[in-house]
Amino acid sequence: MGEEKVILVNEQDEPIGLMNKLEAHEKALLHRAFSVFVLNSENEIMLQQRAHHKYHSPLLWTNTCCSHQRKGETNILAGTRRLYEEMGFKTELKELFHFIYKAPFDNGLTEHELDHVMIGYYNDEPIINTEEVESWKWMKIEEVKNDMLLNPNIYTVWFKIIFDEFYHYLEDHKL
Repeated sequence: MGEEKVILVNEQDEPIGLMNKLEAHEKALLHRAFSVFVLNSENEIMLQQRAHHKYHSPLLWTNTCCSHQRKGETNILAGTRRLYEEMGFKTELKELFHFIYKAPFDNGLTEHELDHVMIGYYNDEPIINTEEVESWKWMKIEEVKNDMLLNPNIYTVWFKIIFDEFYHYLEDHKL
């Protein structure tokens, strides 16, 4: 199948081309992405710990799942696909908002993404794909916020940015 391609976009989220994922991250080019937050009835977020063998950010905690849309794939379809691939379940997703962020990694790669943030609800345990996910846990939203201040090094760079946007969105919209 070859290396996965990402959709390069302008700041209006209009596609301007395709590029291999690694190359886009090496060149820090703006591309389309998504982040899924799954909450349960206790208002806890399902967090995942990235697999130990991932080429960046191994064993760090992050949101339920995130990835990149494929050519011709809607944001919701992409989020649903990746949630099932990583966490082994399906649930209805709703897109909340999108924003642009840029986050460099220690390994020379940079996330420069127009990120579509989605929410879903689920109360059971996931069936994690150990190629992608090391572990998982439920955490109260306020606990995540406080733990990020106390232990920032155990969370992915992008999750800290995206969580802040998600948290403020929840405050403003009272979901």
